[in-house]
Amino acid sequence: MKTNAPKPSASIALALALALALAGSGSAQAQACLDKRQIQEAVASGQILSLDAVLATAGVDRNAEILNVQVCDQGGALVYVIGVLAPDGQAQNLTLNAQ
Repeated sequence: MKTNAPKPSASIALALALALALAGSGSAQAQACLDKRQIQEAVASGQILSLDAVLATAGVDRNAEILNVQVCDQGGALVYVIGVLAPDGQAQNLTLNAQ
């Protein structure tokens, strides 16, 4: 009995194509967000507000645990994308204007 299993080279090509597609989508996102140095420079130059100022303005609980922070371009405006763990254990993403 003969089976029509994919040839190993076809499986490798499919895996490679999938990996490249995923890598491409990640790099597009990385280009839209600032790295740590760029964030520091933007705060120092006054281009964006500091994280503390943005959190205070938004009324985020001082006891909330900050899980991660990014500054990204969203439609031509810079925003903070902040992962927060509230004291009650609820995790959420906040998108707050950085300017």
